[in-house]
Amino acid sequence: MKERDVMRTLDLEEQEQLAEFKAWWQKFGNLVLTAITAVALVYAGTVGWQWYQRSQAGQASALYDALQKAAAEKDTKQVRDTTGAILEQFPRTIFAPLAAMISAKVHFDSGDLKTARAQLQWVIDRAPEPALQSIVKLRLAHVLVDDEATDEAIKLLDNAPAGEFASQFAALKGDILVVKGRQTEARAAYQTAIDKTDAKNSAQKERLQSKLDALGGA
Repeated sequence: MKERDVMRTLDLEEQEQLAEFKAWWQKFGNLVLTAITAVALVYAGTVGWQWYQRSQAGQASALYDALQKAAAEKDTKQVRDTTGAILEQFPRTIFAPLAAMISAKVHFDSGDLKTARAQLQWVIDRAPEPALQSIVKLRLAHVLVDDEATDEAIKLLDNAPAGEFASQFAALKGDILVVKGRQTEARAAYQTAIDKTDAKNSAQKERLQSKLDALGGA
């Protein structure tokens, strides 16, 4: 059965769950960029300044400023061109993954999911910092769902990291499995997410338990 056919068979509860799931990008897009910036800055300090030649850093910074302006103006062509220059000329500076993330969001918002996917994959392939990779993989999974590539999204989420992001990977995988009508697997994913959620995060545990209960018994 094609993905569109699967979508048509969703009951009201599943449609509401999908709507909540797809709203993640708009709701958390800016917050994720902020988080990525913080992670990236920590990463830059950890790796050290040997990656930065002062002339390169200055030029990359100028291009990044231009990119932010183009993104604010929703100038997709300028965003694409400026991001390309940063990734080609300064791929090892901290501005490169940030530029790719901004470009991904702009292209996603404009409906160019192919470019958004490519930009996010660039970060995943080149960012050695595990936390940054995890954040970007979660975001890429959302883009894949919008691009009706749910099997690819599940495959991406199967390779869940250890630590704080494990619960988010499992929860998102559960959401996608519900959309595909694979309830048994969805229950397992939600249970994993619950087990991986920090005990202090009671609100998240309750949300996940509600999703699990909504699926009923095995």
